[in-house]
Amino acid sequence: MSILQPTIAGARVLDLFAGSGALGLEALSRGAAEATFVESDPRAIAALRKNVEALGAGERVTVVRADAVKFVRTLDAGAFDLAFADPPYEKGLATAVADRWLDAAFAHILGVEHSPREPLPGADDTRRYGDTAITFYRD
Repeated sequence: MSILQPTIAGARVLDLFAGSGALGLEALSRGAAEATFVESDPRAIAALRKNVEALGAGERVTVVRADAVKFVRTLDAGAFDLAFADPPYEKGLATAVADRWLDAAFAHILGVEHSPREPLPGADDTRRYGDTAITFYRD
């Protein structure tokens, strides 16, 4: 998150495959204006809503129960300032999100966490941390 700190203040943030909401909530705590969380698992959504409530961030949050790949296919270029995606590894989901961003850059900056064994298309800024890689796309 510290890599993106200069771009967070006032940002419209998208957290795909949100789980408990850690990435989007961290962005809010660092000054993002609003966050949209996309998650399909009802248990994860319940945990996410509890975390949002505990942080008192409800008025700056939208929670969408949806398939994240299908959701990004509905977005226009520039819909968000900053997007994070942390899909399950090696299922092609990271590639699907990256492909959509390459077709229509739905965020000015996209960070995708993925397995280093799943190189992403059009990647020119990938950082590896042990068994995790993070690829950044910028428009």
